[in-house]
Amino acid sequence: MGKRNRQRGKLKAPSSTYDGGACGLLELRGSMTPATRREYAATLHDLSRQTEDSWHRAVEFLFERLAVTWTINDVPTSGQKELLMRFRMATQDERAFVRRALREHLTEHFPDLETP
Repeated sequence: MGKRNRQRGKLKAPSSTYDGGACGLLELRGSMTPATRREYAATLHDLSRQTEDSWHRAVEFLFERLAVTWTINDVPTSGQKELLMRFRMATQDERAFVRRALREHLTEHFPDLETP
């Protein structure tokens, strides 16, 4: 069986879009592997870092794993590397929007995970 036939059956994770007004539209993936969930929990409760550092890293970790696209001023950003670079240079308001969207998304799609 060729590669083309194998890709047809590949499942795509559902996604949700969150509107932040001036902070743009953020599309987040609706699935996480068990290994990613364990890694997130370890990042959030990393005792080798200060609590605030662990919290910031956990937010960045979730954004890195869940973000699909982020459209600000009609300019879409996609791709893991580009999204992470955009997040790192985001304004305080944009970061606050991302945190709110991540919390809402976790509550709705991953109720077993602790929100940052």
